[in-house]
Amino acid sequence: MYESDTVWEFAVADHVKFGNGATEELGDEIATRNVSSVLIVTDEQLREAGVVETVRASVPDDVDVDVFDGVEPDPDVGVYESAIETATELDPDGIVGVGGGSSLDVAKVSGALAPTDRDVLEYVAPPIGDGVGVPDSETFVFAVPTTAGTGSESSPAAVVSLPDRELKVGISSRHLYPDLAIVDPLLTVSLPPAVTASSGMDALTHAIEAYTTRRYDAKPSPERAGERPDYGGRTRVTDLFAEKAIELIGTSLRRAVNNGSDVEARRDMALGSLLAGIAFTNAGLGATHAMAYPVAGENHTPHGVTVAVLLPEVMRYNAPAAADRYGTIAELLGEPVEGMSDRDASDRAAAAVEALSSDIEIPSGLAELGVTEDDVPRLAEKTAEIQRLLVGNPRRVSGDDLEAIFAQAL
Repeated sequence: MYESDTVWEFAVADHVKFGNGATEELGDEIATRNVSSVLIVTDEQLREAGVVETVRASVPDDVDVDVFDGVEPDPDVGVYESAIETATELDPDGIVGVGGGSSLDVAKVSGALAPTDRDVLEYVAPPIGDGVGVPDSETFVFAVPTTAGTGSESSPAAVVSLPDRELKVGISSRHLYPDLAIVDPLLTVSLPPAVTASSGMDALTHAIEAYTTRRYDAKPSPERAGERPDYGGRTRVTDLFAEKAIELIGTSLRRAVNNGSDVEARRDMALGSLLAGIAFTNAGLGATHAMAYPVAGENHTPHGVTVAVLLPEVMRYNAPAAADRYGTIAELLGEPVEGMSDRDASDRAAAAVEALSSDIEIPSGLAELGVTEDDVPRLAEKTAEIQRLLVGNPRRVSGDDLEAIFAQAL
């Protein structure tokens, strides 16, 4: 007999520091944990831009520091394996991820898997991987994001690209939470407009999907507590984080894109991204992210751009099942919805997302990303395999439904 879950859980990185100049306190945190050696995991661009040196300067002089700068956008298995091999050889006490979501994901996985001898894909959920549990690790992992969007600093997940299959998959485990997340808005000031726009829309999508995903008590009760999924469903607590994130991003993303030196906007975006990350890593996501993975895998498009293009049509599809929620989202985005029905207000929410995307020069449809009508059935088929995300969508979605949403988003 079916039984709904009656218990929800809430998790976050062990420790979060937020604020302008917070990076300067990394050294104190390293000393407090008696770390004698660290490996900084980052990309070559950030190293050349001097950002890595800024972070390195805060590390105590008596701590050995090595740098792995081989992270690439949408890292594939090879990038993860190279970083893990470096971490295994150096055996550092701590790993410091510096960069966007790719660098932070690689850092988290390296810290957890360096002591093991299994292949990275073994930790990916079936049917792609074996679903092996990620082990606990004594290596301290510090996450220092330089973008405001991915939420990886507060996430127990990492994304792995599979170019040969034109697909992206995830590794998810509570053991992937960083031990410390240092969110310094000043590290995002130099981000170019396009990256600011893409990462910001990723954060907004996290918040909106977390706010509209299925409730925890609309999911089946696990037989044992340890079998409850990481994406346990939305709760009153995750709603608080998601609502504030939507409000902050809605009022600050345009400003951050149009004037990168607007420190107040950068701070609000960094906070919005952090809150959205906390919300979705507990509540879950939905069809937008599931659909984005095969699109980005085939067309090599930025994740934030991909979800931004798909989000309005997914919102319109989901409206019959979550109109009241989308009505609130419209209000949080500054839309005048007083006196409107929930359904009309939900239409305003989708239109508000489209207007924001247009204002920051996000493409208006999948066709601009290289997707054609002929691609739709294949993309829908690949999306249907990503059940860990689709199970959270507020409205049941079939293969035909996915094809229809893809077609509308062209």
